[in-house]
Order: sequence, then C-alpha cells, then structure tokens
Amino acid sequence: MTAVMILIGSKNDWDVMREAGAELDSLGIGWQAHVASAHRSLPRTLELVREAEAKGVRVFVCGAGMAAHLAGVVAAATVRPVIGVPLAGGVAGGLDALLSTVEMPGGVPVATVAVGKAGARNAAVLAAEILALSDPELEARLRQARADQAAAVAAADAELAAGGGER
Repeated sequence: MTAVMILIGSKNDWDVMREAGAELDSLGIGWQAHVASAHRSLPRTLELVREAEAKGVRVFVCGAGMAAHLAGVVAAATVRPVIGVPLAGGVAGGLDALLSTVEMPGGVPVATVAVGKAGARNAAVLAAEILALSDPELEARLRQARADQAAAVAAADAELAAGGGER
C-alpha cells in the first residue's frame, strides 16, 4: 500500500527529496513521488491530492524551494498530515523556502522540517511516526532504527578513542 505521497515542485528537487524515499524504503513504507508545481500546474496538483486520498495515502511530504507554496497548497486541499521540506535555491540557502513553508495561516497546518537532505530524511521519519500511531510493527521498526543510530554513535566513539582521540 502507498501510505506516503512525495510531491516535488520540479524534477531538480528529486536530488534532495530522494532521501525521503530512501528513508521510507528503509522503514518498509510504501510511497510514490510526483512532480507537481503549486504555480505551474495547480489543477494537476489538486487532482493528485484527490486521487491519493481516494487510494489511501495517509501523509503527504512536499519538497519545494524559493516561494515554496506546494506544501501549503496541498494542506489547503486535504485534512491529512502534510510535511513540508524547504529546499535551497533562492535566498540565503533556503531561508525564503523555510519561511514560505512554516508561515501558514491558523487552521491550515504544515509540519515543517529542516532545509535540504536532513529535512527530507526527517520528513520521512515524521511521516513514519504518524503512521506508527496505528501500526505497532512500524513502531517497532522505528524503535530499532533509533537503537541502530545510538549503536552507530557508540561505535564511532570507540573508533575515535582507539585511534588517538585523547592526548
């Protein structure tokens, strides 16, 4: 089942947003991605949202830069969770996109994560956490992923200590 739809404002955004797909893959979550511009293809964007809802998509992840209205447009068209990933490409390394994504009017929320690849990964993890509220097996996979991260930090620390990380 496709639980998450990733929407990007242009095909160039896929270089960053593929991180979300990879993270969803690692957690065993079905997803699909589409290019859908809030400005250049509004009717198509709204149709993608309607079709996704009908097919059971439960969370939308939207990556866009510059004016970054994609997540807000999607949020206006659905009551399902929308996570916005601001992308660099405009002013100050993505500051314009961050502000466009986070500054939504009351009643039309967009959860907003970091700019760029870290944001794309975090958007996927946040989508997984939302889905895990009703999926104990997914919750267990998320807990294991966190444990694996902690183990990787401990291993890196041990490697540093063994390689002369102290004088």
